[in-house]
Amino acid sequence: MRRRSNTSLLACAALACALALALAAPASVHADGDDTPFTNIIALVSQRLALAEPVARWKWAHHEPITDAPREEALLKQVAEKASDAQVDPEFARQFFRDQIEASKDVQNALFANWRALKAAPEASPPDLAKDTRPKLDRLTQSLMSALAHVEPIRHAQDCPVRLAESVARWKHLTRYDSAMNAPLMRALSHVCASGGVGAVG
Repeated sequence: MRRRSNTSLLACAALACALALALAAPASVHADGDDTPFTNIIALVSQRLALAEPVARWKWAHHEPITDAPREEALLKQVAEKASDAQVDPEFARQFFRDQIEASKDVQNALFANWRALKAAPEASPPDLAKDTRPKLDRLTQSLMSALAHVEPIRHAQDCPVRLAESVARWKHLTRYDSAMNAPLMRALSHVCASGGVGAVG
């Protein structure tokens, strides 16, 4: 999680490009080789994963557990209820956001383990969870729901896992993505394609 400032600038630039392309695309997207929906969702998922660190720092500082089952279930219920209006299959939305929750907890658990091993707390004071970090997560939830609507028409294509993997590879090259985030990212994307998983490239 080093070189955050440079990585963030590159990520934001890529995200802005992806969002612009997504908004310019027709409302009905077909499996025609346009992988903008994948790029868009990878960018948003990466942003959400980046927020796992300030969440973990706040929980560590306040001696809170990483798992918050009632809040998790409330989020899953909320996205399932809103999915139909966004033209997203409710089961897909629920599974996708379950993956986001579990991927975030993977990052948080790794950070907790590292801090315990070092017997040292993070140096800086964490951002306020309720006033700063959770509002960012809420905005990303809305953006991700919109992104899922663009992915929905192409997630059943046979080549979806390979195209998703190629989009991930391009994203990592563009942003110099931290390799420590590989496993959480793969988990977060594991049900984007209807067949499950992210294909192999090369």
